[in-house]
Amino acid sequence: MDPVIAEQLGRTHPLARNLDDFLTDLANAGASAHTRRAYRGDLIAFAAHYGEEIGELTATPIRAYLAELTELSPASRKRKRAAIASFAKWAVRHDLLQANPMDRIDTVKVPKALPRPATAADVAKVLAAICTRRPCKDVPLDRLRDRVLFETAYVCGARASEVCRLYVEDLDLRLDDEHVRIHGKGGSVRTVLLDDRGYVALLKLYLAHADYTAGPLFRASINGRGGPLSYDAAHHRWQSRCTAARVEIDIHQLRHAHATELINAGVSIEAVRRRLGHASTETTQLYALLDDKVADAEIRAARRRRDQATR
Repeated sequence: MDPVIAEQLGRTHPLARNLDDFLTDLANAGASAHTRRAYRGDLIAFAAHYGEEIGELTATPIRAYLAELTELSPASRKRKRAAIASFAKWAVRHDLLQANPMDRIDTVKVPKALPRPATAADVAKVLAAICTRRPCKDVPLDRLRDRVLFETAYVCGARASEVCRLYVEDLDLRLDDEHVRIHGKGGSVRTVLLDDRGYVALLKLYLAHADYTAGPLFRASINGRGGPLSYDAAHHRWQSRCTAARVEIDIHQLRHAHATELINAGVSIEAVRRRLGHASTETTQLYALLDDKVADAEIRAARRRRDQATR
């Protein structure tokens, strides 16, 4: 049994074995470690509220549990509802429940918020603080790895979790046609053009310095011989690098920054959608709305200059 479930719920809890089987099936279906960890935490919290057998589960205790979460943000409540819904659907499919109680639970609406991109100058400041694009031969491998890792997220518009899962075999570095194959959500795969010559040169230098010809592109141990660097480790290292550079940027803002730069440069919504791996253009459209905000700010500034000139 999952040790976290055993520790926090106890092996005798009526839902403990069901949760363990559900998470095992999630892993077998290819769900990311991040998704499984989030679902596990949300379902353990629900199981602490509901202590009956899975076959007795109805909408009433679920509705009561969700009612206790009203102080959380809509996004957090939606995620917790989604975890229970996925678990209930799994239970119906395995004949542990006769009907899905989530059919009687309203969905949680989350107001759409504009993404928060970082400025190119701030991103460049953090990357430069790690090491330059032309590092000396004595630069530690972990610093060079971090520079390439975070710059990959930035120049590809990729999620940090996607970058951590890259393998050397995902790279195609044929001259003037460099690409990388990125494994996204739900088992999707997209091919992203590597069109920044300085970045490609740094990537090749990193591969040569680490002597990587196969296996994980970004490895956990300092000597470069461990397994893939985890998302949590990458997130922690990024925050440390930002602190050292005295810049506040969340790691996910690297992706937002790339998308916003493409929109501002006139790249089509559909092209940006494909590059970022969005399922629909609706999500990508938020970056165009953000571009409108930038345009509004420029118009306001121009009006202020005009008003000052006429005084």
